[in-house]
Amino acid sequence: MALDGIKALTFDVFGTVVDWRSSVAREINAVAKRKGWTVDGAAVADAWRGLYRPSMDQVARRERPWVNLDVLHRESLEKVLAQFGLRGLDAAELDDLNRAWHRLDPWPDVVAGLTRLKTKFILATLSNGNVSLMVNMAKRAGLPWDAILGAETARHYKPEPETYLSTAAYLDLKPEQCMMVAAHNGDLINASRLGFRTAFVPRPDEHGPGQNRDIKPQAAFDAIATDLLDLARRLGC
Repeated sequence: MALDGIKALTFDVFGTVVDWRSSVAREINAVAKRKGWTVDGAAVADAWRGLYRPSMDQVARRERPWVNLDVLHRESLEKVLAQFGLRGLDAAELDDLNRAWHRLDPWPDVVAGLTRLKTKFILATLSNGNVSLMVNMAKRAGLPWDAILGAETARHYKPEPETYLSTAAYLDLKPEQCMMVAAHNGDLINASRLGFRTAFVPRPDEHGPGQNRDIKPQAAFDAIATDLLDLARRLGC
């Protein structure tokens, strides 16, 4: 495909770059083993993630002041543990478990794919994750970002337009000079409406075996790739 002036690739992170479900489930299962809980870590991870959008929507609707995703995750964690009847964690243990989201594993193609893409493009996060979360995740997983941007720098959560537009503005670029990379159709459609170019990279295992969300593109995106290595090839890296 013709690059047509694309200078930066801006990435959704949860699900697109990292495997949040398996990573969080692993940490839940480790805590369960220590505490003697009988619980399916993947089910807890799914329930925790299920509160992600509703908690951000409260901020978007201005029903509460801006707080970052670590705060929302911590509040959701307490609700989920209560839902599953899981007790016995003190405040420090709760904080550490909440930081499971800082320790998510990348998909197998990611580090090599980002490294190749970085040879031609600025790489920036455009995530709902807060800055410290993104930095800690990148340090642990070796993600070679040039910039950590998105919700916390915008003080808006996706899909609010400010999240996308401020990311381009921080890079001193026009939206059409940025390509949004995501495994989620809605994210790409929202970015496209604001002038971003788009690349769809499906992650069929994001929600576990048998899931059917975001398996296929639902719009005419500028690039469709099987993974980030394939995207790098398609973009001439």
